[in-house]
Amino acid sequence: MRIVPWILTLVALLAGHALLADGDDAPQKTEKKTVRLASLSLQGNYPEGTSAPGLFGEIAPRLADILERLDKAAQDEKLSGLILDLRLSEVGFATTEELRAAIRRVRAANKKVYAVVRSAANRDYLIAAACDEICIPPAGLLMVNGLQAEVMFYKGIFDKLGIQAEFMQVGNFKGAAEPYTRSEMSPEFRRQFETVLDDYYAILVETIAQDRKLDPGKVKELIDEGLFTAARAKEVGLVDRVCYEDQLTDQLKLALGADELTIEKDYGKKKLDTDFSGFAGFIKLMEMISGQQPGKRSTKADKVAVIYAVGPIMDDADATFSMFDSQLVTPDEMIKAIRQAEDDVTVKAMVLRVDSPGGSALASDLIWREIVRAKKPIVASMAETAASGGYYISMGADKIVAEPGTLTGSIGVIGGKFAIEGMLNKFGVNTDVISRGKSAGVFSMTEPFTEPEREAWQRMMNDIYGQFTSKAADGRKMEPGRLHDLAQGKVYTGRQALANGLVDMLGTLGDAVREAKLLAGLKPDDKVEILNLPKPKSFLDQLLEGPSASASAKANALAPELVALVKKASQLRALFSKPAVTLMPFEVRFR
Repeated sequence: MRIVPWILTLVALLAGHALLADGDDAPQKTEKKTVRLASLSLQGNYPEGTSAPGLFGEIAPRLADILERLDKAAQDEKLSGLILDLRLSEVGFATTEELRAAIRRVRAANKKVYAVVRSAANRDYLIAAACDEICIPPAGLLMVNGLQAEVMFYKGIFDKLGIQAEFMQVGNFKGAAEPYTRSEMSPEFRRQFETVLDDYYAILVETIAQDRKLDPGKVKELIDEGLFTAARAKEVGLVDRVCYEDQLTDQLKLALGADELTIEKDYGKKKLDTDFSGFAGFIKLMEMISGQQPGKRSTKADKVAVIYAVGPIMDDADATFSMFDSQLVTPDEMIKAIRQAEDDVTVKAMVLRVDSPGGSALASDLIWREIVRAKKPIVASMAETAASGGYYISMGADKIVAEPGTLTGSIGVIGGKFAIEGMLNKFGVNTDVISRGKSAGVFSMTEPFTEPEREAWQRMMNDIYGQFTSKAADGRKMEPGRLHDLAQGKVYTGRQALANGLVDMLGTLGDAVREAKLLAGLKPDDKVEILNLPKPKSFLDQLLEGPSASASAKANALAPELVALVKKASQLRALFSKPAVTLMPFEVRFR
């Protein structure tokens, strides 16, 4: 009787062996499909340049930092896609194109990119349109409502205060002083900015039509409609999904056929060690504040130096006038950076990254001279703005690369002063003057110009304009008459500048680096290191230099509009103490 269980066991084993031998009926072991995505939150405004070393550089990242994180995602083989939370309505057209190009690089690596928007305006939407899909919550809003240029004029309040804005210009379209001398745009000023706005509008329409596969005429109709609820935006084809963030995760899991979906938050963001306890923690905190970093050995690898010229161009002696603004372009700093790149044998070429509305004519010329005399190839890469002095320093490069939406040109000169005698009189202050020489009072801040002073000032400005245009014509290999037609203070988008021969090609900073490599005799795919110059100052360095930087961060957070006004006033005070200024209008805002 005890043999039966043994026989049954043997039969079961034999049956199991037979089943395993039969491939069709054998049980299959299936693996779960795990899909890994990354997410980045892009908020605020990412300026050009490199971040300050240490703690404060991590708190306030630059555009280069975000592009680096996007490129890291493109190269990460473990990633299947990227989710971008976009809240960037204040960025300009050039920054928009840099981010769009980075998104294209991620998609080119066979990774899906999903944009999440909440209340998106034009610039947010242009970045989102570069992604595979756009998601918006049910209560979200889309505001693709066209573009508008706003110019603020101060003559009325100056008249009430008794301030005379005494300015002259060379070039009928050089309207940088019009906000202070007029109550509305001159016909020339209006005409040139209408052409710029037309091209920005064309970029908006063409980009949306191409990315969303819509007819351009239909896009114009949608822009005229302007404001969209989430449901309406999906109905007309401007977005792909209407859902909350948690629902998006479930939907992507289904769409990607994943059993498990993992999302790495804040992808690529550097982790800060915030344990500052004890003496060691105190030392670590001081190192982070001072910007001290572990020493990096200088490699022998080929390099391209990216030299940032970001902010108004100021004479070195007058840089201190620009309170609340740590971003300035000065001759000493730029010349030092160029010479450092020239002396470094591993640097094969330079890229001058320009984001400047101009400023001092003298400072611009000194920087231009150093660029022209450099022996290594230099490519100018124009960001949001490279106008007036910003164009002046760019035209000395071997090649100029502009973003399609760069604002450039404005080849012209203005000069003058604010005469405040009338305002002082209103408060019972009288000024008595003794002078010798017909032009002795040319720099007086109380009295307006006399006729001899005005003639002398205008004559000097004409000479400086002649230098500007002759150097531009020589640099662009253009007939002086043709260059003069394009000058006179006229401004252009990057696309318009290319059509008129003021730049050589359209492209991003990465494209400019590739062009620099070619000029240096390297191949486009040769690996090079990027050397960013000038080296950013740490928070402690700026603090020791004066109240400017430390006050800037606090004041910007508390009253950004007031700080912007103080910036402009302090810069104008310094700039208009000079005989000639190459500056585009401060107050033109494209919304």
